[in-house]
Amino acid sequence: MSDDTLYSVDQQGGSAGPKRFWDPKFNHYAVKVAPGSHYVTKKSDEMIVTTLGSCVAACIRDSVLGIGGINHFMLPESDSGNWGGVSASMRYGNYAMEVLINDILRMGGARNRLEIKVFGGANVIASSSLIGTKNVEFVETYLRIEHMAISAHHLGGDQARRIIYFPSTGKVKMKLLDKTDNATVVAEEESFKSKIETAEIAGSIELF
Repeated sequence: MSDDTLYSVDQQGGSAGPKRFWDPKFNHYAVKVAPGSHYVTKKSDEMIVTTLGSCVAACIRDSVLGIGGINHFMLPESDSGNWGGVSASMRYGNYAMEVLINDILRMGGARNRLEIKVFGGANVIASSSLIGTKNVEFVETYLRIEHMAISAHHLGGDQARRIIYFPSTGKVKMKLLDKTDNATVVAEEESFKSKIETAEIAGSIELF
């Protein structure tokens, strides 16, 4: 990756890098962020795209420099709370938030200028554990403890969402998905959830 972007993904994700393509509708390059990954950019001609069911994504940027990115996590936090081994993984909210914020700071952002918007956490997966609700509770609690204000949010419910984020301006475009698209998102998250419940991860992969 160039010095203007940072990307990381769980080893389980098996991705060599983000999918990037030109979107003539928005006149921007679109970068897709999958579950268990994140992307940070300085480029003013990039927008970041992700689709959320029970997962949560934080859109964070330096509001002065326009450096920003998105994470996409499935589970609130590791049971152990440790940063080594399987807990040091983008699948978990506690690690995903730390990595996203630290990468923005590493690229020149300032903590006191961070603008934060959070989305997702719908209860779309049939489960008594209410993963979506737990993800919402986690991200709200995490940011409150860190004394970081949320400037915009759309959380909970029972519909999947498609998010388009423009880090250079902070603009977010969100679409609630219909039942057909919702089913596709649920199938993808069920598959991802099954993989991360049965596979152990040594850490995360960072690609520069």
